[in-house]
Amino acid sequence: MGNNKRPLILGVGGTPRNGSSTERALAVCLAAAAAEGADTVMISGPDLMLPMYNPGQAPNTPAAERLIDLYRRCDGIVIASPAYHGSLSGLVKNALDYAEELRSSERVYFDGVAIGLIATAAGWQATGQTLAALRSIAHALRGWPTPMGAALNTATKLFDDAGQCTDLSSRFQLETVGQQVVRFSRMSEAVLRLEQEIVR
Repeated sequence: MGNNKRPLILGVGGTPRNGSSTERALAVCLAAAAAEGADTVMISGPDLMLPMYNPGQAPNTPAAERLIDLYRRCDGIVIASPAYHGSLSGLVKNALDYAEELRSSERVYFDGVAIGLIATAAGWQATGQTLAALRSIAHALRGWPTPMGAALNTATKLFDDAGQCTDLSSRFQLETVGQQVVRFSRMSEAVLRLEQEIVR
Protein backbone atom coordinates (compact mmCIF):
# COMPACT_ATOMS: atom_id res chain seq x y z
CA MET A 1 0.00 0.00 0.00
CA GLY A 2 1.80 3.11 -1.20
CA ASN A 3 1.51 6.58 0.29
CA ASN A 4 -1.47 7.60 -1.83
CA LYS A 5 -3.11 4.24 -2.30
CA ARG A 6 -6.47 3.63 -0.71
CA PRO A 7 -6.31 0.59 1.57
CA LEU A 8 -8.40 -2.39 0.52
CA ILE A 9 -10.64 -3.60 3.34
CA LEU A 10 -12.28 -6.99 2.87
CA GLY A 11 -15.49 -7.85 4.71
CA VAL A 12 -16.35 -11.54 5.15
CA GLY A 13 -19.42 -12.82 6.93
CA GLY A 14 -23.15 -13.04 7.28
CA THR A 15 -25.40 -15.94 6.39
CA PRO A 16 -26.52 -17.43 3.06
CA ARG A 17 -29.59 -15.18 3.30
CA ASN A 18 -29.21 -11.78 1.68
CA GLY A 19 -29.97 -8.95 4.08
CA SER A 20 -29.36 -10.86 7.32
CA SER A 21 -28.65 -8.82 10.45
CA THR A 22 -25.01 -9.89 10.31
CA GLU A 23 -24.68 -8.83 6.68
CA ARG A 24 -26.27 -5.47 7.47
CA ALA A 25 -23.88 -5.00 10.38
CA LEU A 26 -20.94 -5.78 8.09
CA ALA A 27 -22.21 -3.29 5.50
CA VAL A 28 -22.43 -0.51 8.10
CA CYS A 29 -18.90 -1.29 9.24
CA LEU A 30 -17.53 -1.26 5.69
CA ALA A 31 -19.32 2.02 4.96
CA ALA A 32 -17.42 3.55 7.90
CA ALA A 33 -14.18 2.14 6.46
CA ALA A 34 -15.00 3.69 3.09
CA ALA A 35 -15.65 7.04 4.80
CA GLU A 36 -12.11 6.75 6.21
CA GLY A 37 -10.77 6.56 2.66
CA ALA A 38 -10.68 2.81 2.01
CA ASP A 39 -11.87 0.69 -0.89
CA THR A 40 -14.10 -2.13 0.33
CA VAL A 41 -15.27 -5.52 -0.89
CA MET A 42 -17.86 -7.67 0.86
CA ILE A 43 -18.17 -11.46 0.67
CA SER A 44 -21.56 -12.32 2.12
CA GLY A 45 -24.89 -13.99 1.38
CA PRO A 46 -24.70 -16.61 -1.38
CA ASP A 47 -21.01 -15.75 -1.94
CA LEU A 48 -20.29 -17.61 1.30
CA MET A 49 -21.59 -20.88 -0.13
CA LEU A 50 -18.15 -22.29 -0.81
CA PRO A 51 -17.16 -25.96 -1.05
CA MET A 52 -15.93 -27.39 2.23
CA TYR A 53 -12.25 -26.50 2.45
CA ASN A 54 -10.04 -29.51 1.81
CA PRO A 55 -6.38 -29.02 2.81
CA GLY A 56 -3.97 -29.99 0.07
CA GLN A 57 -6.61 -29.82 -2.66
CA ALA A 58 -6.47 -26.78 -4.91
CA PRO A 59 -9.63 -24.62 -4.81
CA ASN A 60 -11.72 -25.51 -7.83
CA THR A 61 -14.38 -22.81 -7.93
CA PRO A 62 -14.11 -19.18 -9.12
CA ALA A 63 -15.68 -18.00 -5.84
CA ALA A 64 -13.04 -19.77 -3.75
CA GLU A 65 -10.22 -18.49 -5.94
CA ARG A 66 -11.60 -14.94 -5.72
CA LEU A 67 -11.75 -15.15 -1.92
CA ILE A 68 -8.15 -16.35 -1.69
CA ASP A 69 -7.01 -13.57 -4.04
CA LEU A 70 -8.79 -10.99 -1.86
CA TYR A 71 -7.20 -12.48 1.26
CA ARG A 72 -3.82 -12.08 -0.40
CA ARG A 73 -4.38 -8.49 -1.56
CA CYS A 74 -6.35 -6.91 1.28
CA ASP A 75 -4.84 -4.43 3.72
CA GLY A 76 -7.44 -5.08 6.41
CA ILE A 77 -10.28 -7.50 7.10
CA VAL A 78 -13.61 -7.36 8.90
CA ILE A 79 -15.09 -10.73 9.92
CA ALA A 80 -18.75 -10.86 10.90
CA SER A 81 -20.48 -13.98 12.19
CA PRO A 82 -23.80 -14.87 13.73
CA ALA A 83 -23.50 -16.87 16.93
CA TYR A 84 -24.50 -20.49 16.35
CA HIS A 85 -24.58 -22.55 19.55
CA GLY A 86 -22.06 -20.35 21.30
CA SER A 87 -19.54 -19.85 18.50
CA LEU A 88 -19.13 -18.64 14.94
CA SER A 89 -21.09 -20.24 12.14
CA GLY A 90 -19.66 -23.14 10.17
CA LEU A 91 -20.09 -21.15 6.97
CA VAL A 92 -17.89 -18.30 8.19
CA LYS A 93 -15.36 -20.74 9.66
CA ASN A 94 -15.15 -22.54 6.31
CA ALA A 95 -14.50 -19.24 4.51
CA LEU A 96 -11.70 -18.49 6.96
CA ASP A 97 -10.23 -21.96 6.47
CA TYR A 98 -9.40 -20.94 2.89
CA ALA A 99 -6.75 -18.63 4.39
CA GLU A 100 -4.68 -21.82 4.71
CA GLU A 101 -3.86 -21.29 1.01
CA LEU A 102 -1.72 -18.34 2.13
CA ARG A 103 0.57 -20.50 4.26
CA SER A 104 3.42 -20.17 1.74
CA SER A 105 2.65 -16.65 0.53
CA GLU A 106 5.04 -13.72 0.96
CA ARG A 107 2.65 -12.51 3.65
CA VAL A 108 1.82 -15.68 5.53
CA TYR A 109 -1.88 -15.89 6.43
CA PHE A 110 -2.90 -12.43 7.73
CA ASP A 111 0.45 -11.58 9.27
CA GLY A 112 0.32 -8.00 10.52
CA VAL A 113 -3.14 -7.34 9.03
CA ALA A 114 -5.67 -5.38 11.07
CA ILE A 115 -8.79 -7.50 11.65
CA GLY A 116 -12.10 -6.10 12.84
CA LEU A 117 -14.60 -8.49 14.41
CA ILE A 118 -18.39 -8.49 14.63
CA ALA A 119 -20.59 -11.01 16.45
CA THR A 120 -24.39 -10.99 16.32
CA ALA A 121 -26.79 -13.06 18.39
CA ALA A 122 -30.22 -12.97 19.97
CA GLY A 123 -28.67 -12.54 23.41
CA TRP A 124 -25.56 -11.10 25.05
CA GLN A 125 -23.94 -14.33 26.23
CA ALA A 126 -23.58 -15.77 22.74
CA THR A 127 -22.14 -12.52 21.33
CA GLY A 128 -19.37 -12.52 23.93
CA GLN A 129 -18.45 -16.15 23.34
CA THR A 130 -18.46 -15.72 19.57
CA LEU A 131 -16.38 -12.56 19.70
CA ALA A 132 -13.81 -14.40 21.84
CA ALA A 133 -13.72 -17.27 19.33
CA LEU A 134 -13.20 -14.84 16.45
CA ARG A 135 -10.35 -13.16 18.32
CA SER A 136 -8.65 -16.52 18.85
CA ILE A 137 -8.91 -17.29 15.13
CA ALA A 138 -7.54 -13.86 14.20
CA HIS A 139 -4.55 -14.46 16.46
CA ALA A 140 -4.01 -17.95 15.03
CA LEU A 141 -3.90 -16.40 11.55
CA ARG A 142 -1.28 -13.90 12.79
CA GLY A 143 -3.67 -10.95 12.45
CA TRP A 144 -4.09 -7.95 14.73
CA PRO A 145 -7.64 -7.79 16.13
CA THR A 146 -8.70 -4.17 16.59
CA PRO A 147 -9.28 -2.99 20.18
CA MET A 148 -12.98 -2.51 19.47
CA GLY A 149 -15.01 -5.60 18.65
CA ALA A 150 -18.71 -5.22 17.90
CA ALA A 151 -21.18 -7.37 19.87
CA LEU A 152 -24.75 -6.89 18.66
CA ASN A 153 -27.84 -8.25 20.38
CA THR A 154 -30.34 -8.85 17.60
CA ALA A 155 -33.14 -9.74 20.00
CA THR A 156 -34.22 -6.14 19.46
CA LYS A 157 -34.61 -4.40 16.10
CA LEU A 158 -31.29 -2.81 15.13
CA PHE A 159 -31.78 -2.02 11.44
CA ASP A 160 -34.49 -0.34 9.39
CA ASP A 161 -35.79 -1.66 6.09
CA ALA A 162 -33.05 0.20 4.20
CA GLY A 163 -30.33 -1.52 6.23
CA GLN A 164 -29.45 1.55 8.29
CA CYS A 165 -28.48 0.87 11.90
CA THR A 166 -31.01 2.65 14.10
CA ASP A 167 -29.47 1.63 17.44
CA LEU A 168 -26.91 4.24 18.51
CA SER A 169 -24.74 1.87 20.57
CA SER A 170 -24.58 -0.73 17.80
CA ARG A 171 -23.82 1.88 15.16
CA PHE A 172 -21.03 3.32 17.30
CA GLN A 173 -19.45 -0.11 17.67
CA LEU A 174 -19.69 -0.94 13.96
CA GLU A 175 -18.36 2.40 12.79
CA THR A 176 -15.50 2.31 15.30
CA VAL A 177 -14.45 -1.14 14.11
CA GLY A 178 -14.45 0.04 10.49
CA GLN A 179 -12.45 3.15 11.35
CA GLN A 180 -9.90 1.26 13.41
CA VAL A 181 -9.26 -1.33 10.70
CA VAL A 182 -8.42 1.43 8.22
CA ARG A 183 -6.31 3.45 10.65
CA PHE A 184 -4.35 0.44 11.85
CA SER A 185 -3.78 -0.77 8.29
CA ARG A 186 -2.24 2.60 7.51
CA MET A 187 -0.08 2.51 10.64
CA SER A 188 1.12 -0.98 9.74
CA GLU A 189 2.07 0.19 6.26
CA ALA A 190 3.90 3.21 7.66
CA VAL A 191 5.93 0.97 9.98
CA LEU A 192 6.77 -1.35 7.08
CA ARG A 193 7.99 1.57 4.93
CA LEU A 194 10.12 2.84 7.81
CA GLU A 195 11.69 -0.58 8.28
CA GLN A 196 12.47 -0.76 4.54
CA GLU A 197 14.10 2.68 4.64
CA ILE A 198 16.25 1.66 7.62
CA VAL A 199 17.40 -1.48 5.78
CA ARG A 200 18.33 0.59 2.73
